[in-house]
Amino acid sequence: MKNNDYIPQPVDVSDIELPESLQELMEQIAENVHDVWAYNRKKEGWTYGPERNDSKKTHPCIVPYDELDDIEKEYDRNTAVNTLKLIIKLGYTIKKD
Repeated sequence: MKNNDYIPQPVDVSDIELPESLQELMEQIAENVHDVWAYNRKKEGWTYGPERNDSKKTHPCIVPYDELDDIEKEYDRNTAVNTLKLIIKLGYTIKKD
């Protein structure tokens, strides 16, 4: 059902502090988030272009994660951080074997 009355209600994770031990994992998740996005764009026929152009399907962020500027990386990092905080908020623990 499509409805303009939809009000997103994300879980408030502002009270969760991400432990320093998860910083590396956060960065790995951020890189994967970018790779999934770029992979799906490329599957849809998008290619790299210096400017986003929806009709030509070009986008300046279709590059490896390490070539993105910090502003672009921040979007992926925010997704990763909020996902990790949600996992912790829901009572799960994250440990590396």
